[in-house]
Amino acid sequence: MLDVLKSIILGIIEGITEWLPISSTGHLKLAGNLLAFENVSEGFPQMFDYVVQLGAILAVVVIFWNKLWPFTSKEKGLVKRKSMMIWFKVIVAMLPAAVAGILLDDWVESLLRDPKLEATVISATLILYGIAFIVIENINATRKPKTISVKALTYKDALLIGLFQVLSIIPGTSRSGSTILGAIILGVSRTVAAEFSFFLAVPVIFGASLLKIVKFGFNFTGIEFVILAVGMVSAFVISILAIKFLLGYIKKKDFKAFGYYRIVLGLLVLGYFWLFA
Repeated sequence: MLDVLKSIILGIIEGITEWLPISSTGHLKLAGNLLAFENVSEGFPQMFDYVVQLGAILAVVVIFWNKLWPFTSKEKGLVKRKSMMIWFKVIVAMLPAAVAGILLDDWVESLLRDPKLEATVISATLILYGIAFIVIENINATRKPKTISVKALTYKDALLIGLFQVLSIIPGTSRSGSTILGAIILGVSRTVAAEFSFFLAVPVIFGASLLKIVKFGFNFTGIEFVILAVGMVSAFVISILAIKFLLGYIKKKDFKAFGYYRIVLGLLVLGYFWLFA
């Protein structure tokens, strides 16, 4: 029961941090050390950090179902053109991350096997991108976005956003953080940047989670299956709330608050791992 309770807490953390540009990896690494599972096999905690994200992306599918579901009735032409255009742009944007993930994922993991080195990298990326958000938003204060709808997003923009997403292969960067920051730099409005980041998460996270499950194997123990299922449900429920909060928040405010938060979190992660881990 204690491991199940830990799974609920980690699912809540995932549901909040996956969509806010503050790095779910940084939070889960820190929380995972404080809430380490006890009755699981070796390799399960690392796999859990990825697969629990499946609950989070289900929230995107539910909230944006009408925009993302591409099929309609025969009378209306079988497919919705707007939805298909979104998926075509998502496919273009996900290609760089898919290639980078296949080529570099194991290499990055091998480089960061030492917990303190990994913590240092996570802290550095949290702080670096936190500063970047503050600087970019200060620059944006004097200019208007040129792209104010997903429909107006070009395939070139989608590809460039996908290239920014590749940066998230480094722990602590934040997938949503890198894509949102990249989109804003390209002149995309905050709302469109966030929405497209949500859409892009569906195939990217699904693919990464599937890859981790295959590497781990499908021989879950009963308690491991329960822990994973509970974590995903928890992540799904909280993700619904987090996504709606972010979309409402950025209609009135910018991302600078998240930048400051990242800097503080980066310092906390660095201090914890070097002083106590």
